[in-house]
Amino acid sequence: MINKIQGFIELTRLDKPVGIYLLFWPSFIGLLLGAIDRGSIEFKNYFILIIGTVLVRSCGCIINDINDYKFDRLVSRTKNRPLASGKMGMTEAWLYFILLATLSLCLLFFVPLYTIYASLVVAVFIMIYPLTKRFLLGPQFFLAVTFSACVPIVFSMLGQLNNSIAVLLYIGNAAWIISYDTYYAMGDADDDIKIGINSTPLWWKDKTIFLINMFKIIFLICLILIGLIKSFTPVWFIGLIGISFFFFHQNKLASNRKFLEAFKNNNYVGLALFILLQVELILSGIKF
Repeated sequence: MINKIQGFIELTRLDKPVGIYLLFWPSFIGLLLGAIDRGSIEFKNYFILIIGTVLVRSCGCIINDINDYKFDRLVSRTKNRPLASGKMGMTEAWLYFILLATLSLCLLFFVPLYTIYASLVVAVFIMIYPLTKRFLLGPQFFLAVTFSACVPIVFSMLGQLNNSIAVLLYIGNAAWIISYDTYYAMGDADDDIKIGINSTPLWWKDKTIFLINMFKIIFLICLILIGLIKSFTPVWFIGLIGISFFFFHQNKLASNRKFLEAFKNNNYVGLALFILLQVELILSGIKF
């Protein structure tokens, strides 16, 4: 029984929660920004997002392993995953996927119709993503488009389908995902060459760090524009300068080939940005 539980935890990456956190932060930030116009926060939305994020990310990990288990056997970082190592069978993995996907669908009973539509489109994209490594030069772009969908999902939950802030947050978050997932892929570059799958580091080659920085700049520009549109105080803009120091630190980590640490450091970027927005709302006198 203990082995079964351990296998489930490893399959869904619940023992490696950074990926969950990186979905939490843009979702929570979207809820706060949307609440400014709405004038109130419905805390049930936080509950739905927390449960939904864990379930959807877990489904994504399972479908990724189902598609990639043969490749995973050839990559040092992934060769011990349950399916790749043979510790878990394919039937068991599919049963876990169906269970978690069903629980995810149950959450749709508590959200508006447009959120249901958006969520179902995202579900299709999640199913497709593992295959993109085989035919897209930069599968990180597809990942960014897919998982940044947490932003329009949040704003659709708030009934704000035409919110310019949602567009900026979506673009900025997508750029951020491309930057940090490229760090992640840099650690697998040698293995990816051997097994013949694509990634942005293999595409960009010696321009990789430069382009990572360009996408970080796009992320920061989007946050600056959000602050200008919402007439935030100088604290917001000073805080963004502070957050940029995380990015300098990530480049230093990458230069020392600590790619996974550079990737994980982005959790602190999300946390800092969430705290900064909370402080800004207090200073701006915005009450819910």
